[in-house]
Amino acid sequence: MIGAIIMAHGDDNGLILPPAVAPIQVVIIPVAQHKEGVLEKANEIKERLVKAGYRVKLDDSDQSTGWKYSQYEMKGVPVRLEIGPRDIESGNCVLVSRVSREKNFVAIDGVENEVAKMLKFVHDELVERARKNLAEKTHTATTYEEFLDVAAKKPGFIKAMWCGDVECEEKLKDTTGGVKSRCIPFVEDNLSDKCVCCGKPAKHMVVWGRQY
Repeated sequence: MIGAIIMAHGDDNGLILPPAVAPIQVVIIPVAQHKEGVLEKANEIKERLVKAGYRVKLDDSDQSTGWKYSQYEMKGVPVRLEIGPRDIESGNCVLVSRVSREKNFVAIDGVENEVAKMLKFVHDELVERARKNLAEKTHTATTYEEFLDVAAKKPGFIKAMWCGDVECEEKLKDTTGGVKSRCIPFVEDNLSDKCVCCGKPAKHMVVWGRQY
């Protein structure tokens, strides 16, 4: 499951963890934390978010803010909260989504609700991205030649009918360099009445693919 999360949601900057399973849902980064009142306000916000039921980390280490931004982005923390002297003065803080990386200025007074909205946005966006990626990388084949062509040219999954004979599965695996059955869906599409390999009557629609 960990591998699936990494491959489904990660990007070139590291992990992107769904809020439901992220060990840290919100990381608070105090900006210019040496200045009066910054750490106090950051701790106040942390206590409020924890009380609201969120998993929160306040990083008050001596590392630079830039280092902290990169560190928690790499770790896949869904939401980053930035708070500095100017934010405190204006009554706002900054929320940054790990998915969009856009900065949103929100009122400190209503930060619990804003965090809830952003976590939902991250969740919904990850689901939509994963569904789109799955759809774009799932192909169909109804003949042996078509199966070989798709396996050679289009990375991802192949939906194809199967007679249930292990010899056909082994033949497809050998001729494609590793494409084999991955699962039989609970709901099967009737793509054809014949096995994609031998042409005999098909028993199941199988999702095929390479194991990485």
